This record gives sequence, C-alpha cells and structure tokens, in this order.
Amino acid sequence: MNLLHIFAINVRKIRTERGYSQEYLAELANLHRTYISAVERECRNISIGNIEKIATALNVDAYELFLPIQDRQ
Repeated sequence: MNLLHIFAINVRKIRTERGYSQEYLAELANLHRTYISAVERECRNISIGNIEKIATALNVDAYELFLPIQDRQ
C-alpha cells in the first residue's frame, strides 16, 4: 500500500467519522472542496503545507494520516 493511498483512506475515514462533508473540511482547512475530493480519490499529490491544514482541520496529528488503518488509535 502506498502513502498516497493510506493518506486518502485516512482522510476520508476521519472526515466521515466526524460527520464532516468534503465542503466543510475544505472550509476548515482553507482549501477548495474539489481539492479535498481529488485528495480522497488519490488524484492529487499533496504538499506538506496542505497535509498540515487537513490534519489541523481534522484535529489529528499529521503523522496519523499516514498510519495504516490497523495502526491508528
């Protein structure tokens, strides 16, 4: 499993666990909704700055977005 795939799965999983829409997460992260959609579909490589924005918006440490699902707490 590659990092982009793990990242995309974790963003989608945490976002839905929190009950956030892609639009709401994008608003919290100060990103565009289509960007969040592309990240979740693994269509975009993501910068460290945007990883940080998404992690902050989801209220998780950035490294957690790269942990395989079974390793996440």
